[in-house]
Amino acid sequence: MQITPARYRTIAIGALVALSAIIITGAAVRLTNSGLGCDDWPNCNSQSLIDVSSKHAAIEQVNRLFTGIVGVAVILAVLGSIWRVPRRSDLTWLSIWLVVGVVANAVLGGISVLVDLHPIAVQGHMLLSMMLITAGSVLVRRAGEPDGVPRRRTVSAPTERLVWLHFVIVSIAVVTGTVVTGAGPHAGDENAERLSIAIPTAARMHGVTVLLSIAVALLIAWRIRSVDADRRALMTPLSRWIGIGLAQAALGYIQYLSDVPELLVGIHILGATLVMIATTFLLLDTRRAELPDEAAARPDGVPSRPTVV
Repeated sequence: MQITPARYRTIAIGALVALSAIIITGAAVRLTNSGLGCDDWPNCNSQSLIDVSSKHAAIEQVNRLFTGIVGVAVILAVLGSIWRVPRRSDLTWLSIWLVVGVVANAVLGGISVLVDLHPIAVQGHMLLSMMLITAGSVLVRRAGEPDGVPRRRTVSAPTERLVWLHFVIVSIAVVTGTVVTGAGPHAGDENAERLSIAIPTAARMHGVTVLLSIAVALLIAWRIRSVDADRRALMTPLSRWIGIGLAQAALGYIQYLSDVPELLVGIHILGATLVMIATTFLLLDTRRAELPDEAAARPDGVPSRPTVV
């Protein structure tokens, strides 16, 4: 069996969509207090593998079903990379790591149930999901690049360093966001343990990291305004990030001031997923696969020698 590069990129996009969807279904489990609707793993309970006798059990079962769909999606990404013509080892390894991550996250999800949704376990479950979102975004980008073409830096070195700083700060903001979740009211079960940190303190810590990420994004925008090559490479992904980031920050403050209603929290988690995707693509846009004649035609002074990452 053989598939084209374009078809493989569609498979990679499908895997990223599935990885995003499982985050939303997982949030639905937590926000409806269905985290212990199935109190065993991999069985729903000690009597049966599948149990939909209650609303909480049914919601948890749907989430576990989505885990299976995600597993199929990432396995298809591995098989597709093998069947792709021409075959590329970077795509195969990236897709294999997705499979490893999904299996690890399924096990961590099971551990979360077995430890009665301890906030540290739930926090790790979410952070690993975000790492998979980053890896899935890289796979989508790499799958869309031409074969046999080295990646070259498309921006100046100072701008690239700023974008890396931005990626790190956004990642920290995601971590502090899970701290807020671990201390907040939506535990997944009414009796689940919470982190011993005051919610206002956790929210302020998260808010600071979010504002820092926005400030660095604006600093990047200010810098690239006077560097043509940087502006051409980053203006579109940076504008997209700023739009999503500002909307996500505003939603965070609204949900906090309105006593964190479940619907807004769910939308905020979707926003966090989109922020992570946009952040990853922004970083990836600092180095792109570029033909030598394209690099030579750029009057920007950026080094055109191949830089493989």
